[in-house]
Amino acid sequence: MLHGNGVTAADGPMTEWFVNHRTSAATMVLAGLAIVFGPVALPLITLLATTAWALLTRRLWRPLLLAGSMLTGVIITEVIAHAVGRSRPPAALMMLGADATSSFPSGHVVGASNFLLIGAYLLYSRSSRTVSVIVAFSAAAGGLTLEAASRVYLGYHWFTDTLASASISVVLLAVVIMLDINRGGHAAEQ
Repeated sequence: MLHGNGVTAADGPMTEWFVNHRTSAATMVLAGLAIVFGPVALPLITLLATTAWALLTRRLWRPLLLAGSMLTGVIITEVIAHAVGRSRPPAALMMLGADATSSFPSGHVVGASNFLLIGAYLLYSRSSRTVSVIVAFSAAAGGLTLEAASRVYLGYHWFTDTLASASISVVLLAVVIMLDINRGGHAAEQ
């Protein structure tokens, strides 16, 4: 990845394509996503959502799984970013001000992916309505894709940064599913 081999060959052309297709309307929408899934708003949204969820359902397990996976995603992202130290695209491409922190992986994408994918699983996995599950995961995948595209469009990440971030979230989703299923099995035995 640091040497530009393999899939990273797509980084430059993808960034160029997004830069060449910028519009004022797209910029407004994608800048809004950057704020919603950013390091200030998303933790507050997560806190409000998990607190309301726990209060409404009077259950802690699933809200705590979401909050824990969000925190775990932040920690993993920070550890990898410091270990890899990949440079971001040129500052001239960044639409919301320069950012000199490490590019790989994208914290915005990990946060958005965790919130959407894991949230969809936790909210709909026990639903008997297959259509609801399909719609929830389709919406989560669409949101993840839009946030990943926004990070490249706004000039803050390379395509492979966002791909790695989505991959981290899929692994965290698998861990959450495993934890939830294992707990469900123990609860059924008791």
